[in-house]
Amino acid sequence: MSSRGDHQPVPFSVLLSRELANGKIEKPEITHGEANQSKKGEDFTFHKTECQRLATDGITSYFVFAIFDGHNGSGAAIYSKENLLNNVIGAIPPDLNREEWLEALPRALVAGFVKTDKDFQEIAKKSGTTVTFVIIEGRVVTVASVGDSRCVLEAAEGGIYYLSADHRLDVNEEERNRITASGGEVGRLNAGGGSEVY
Repeated sequence: MSSRGDHQPVPFSVLLSRELANGKIEKPEITHGEANQSKKGEDFTFHKTECQRLATDGITSYFVFAIFDGHNGSGAAIYSKENLLNNVIGAIPPDLNREEWLEALPRALVAGFVKTDKDFQEIAKKSGTTVTFVIIEGRVVTVASVGDSRCVLEAAEGGIYYLSADHRLDVNEEERNRITASGGEVGRLNAGGGSEVY
């Protein structure tokens, strides 16, 4: 994020605080950038700014940001990058006002993730991907994630808030329990004499 005058990085929360203090809360300025991208060619980012939709209470805009960390090839990451947003938006009923749209968004994110996964499995690809997906509409930030790509918010008062949970078996007991409850097994694997991994 950056302020208009000096182009120095400024956390999103700081910009919002400035807007609130100045009484200009209609639309904060949002900028983005990329850094430290993997050399494997399996990782991708997605950003779509100034998306617009016609709502029953006027035209609203939103921003979309995503990270896809591919595994065992880039197929799942590329497919998700190309299809996930459309699947999410397609799961939201048309003709909703802003508040109704924001209420429908979490369920639409789940439906969009599930549809993208099922559709990708039908084309028999063997790769996988983590996904961290962020939609910013006005001052509302909605995050959905699967895997261990993180989303972190730095608040104006200096607090750090983790907006996603790592779905890693070695650190997330809930994820291990979910897998065993659905009939899966969790164990350690030592591949080639290296450290053991789940």
